[in-house]
Amino acid sequence: MRAVSVHRISMQPVFVSLVVCTIVIFFGAVGCQQGLPPKSEASSRAYPTEFLLGPEDVLEVVVFRNQDLSRQVVVRPDGMISMPLIGDVQAAGLTADQLAERITKRLKEFKENPAVSVSVKEINSYNVFVLGEVIRPGKYQLKSYTTLLQAISLAGGFTPYAAKNKLQVVRHIRNGDGAWREIRLAMPYDDILKGQGDPDYFMIKAGDTIVVP
Repeated sequence: MRAVSVHRISMQPVFVSLVVCTIVIFFGAVGCQQGLPPKSEASSRAYPTEFLLGPEDVLEVVVFRNQDLSRQVVVRPDGMISMPLIGDVQAAGLTADQLAERITKRLKEFKENPAVSVSVKEINSYNVFVLGEVIRPGKYQLKSYTTLLQAISLAGGFTPYAAKNKLQVVRHIRNGDGAWREIRLAMPYDDILKGQGDPDYFMIKAGDTIVVP
């Protein structure tokens, strides 16, 4: 019996150690997850779910059962489109569904229960510029959402003289009063490779200029 008792006592430290290790591993894992958002969350933030219209995009606007009001239009440089009866309508910065809702609301002044649909025929507004120490600097027209590294790859990659950790993205955004202002986003290459920083910044937006010193 003494042998059994001694055996039980000798196992207690091992059992306690296992419990402590399990707790440390569990809470350590939780602590690590709190530092960075899950990949699925970062992905959903980085990639917009719907395309936002911009200048030079070609749109098909259909007003149900009214051919005279239906037409193919091009978004002007000022972001507007011109429609019969209602005149100019802001299109840039909206999704196709949002634009359809805006046209419908305007048409209600002239027609009862108008039904409007908007479809994108050509995407021409998603242009970015890559300048500096890349193989092929210039303007690039994109057809799908593109990350910073993908845009640099389209430009042929870095030259041997590129200061990769001094990357900048020059972006124009609207103030609360609607006026445009320029911001410069620092994009250190090492941080991008590690997945650090705000994932929204790594997604290139229409009109962005990537500067590689």
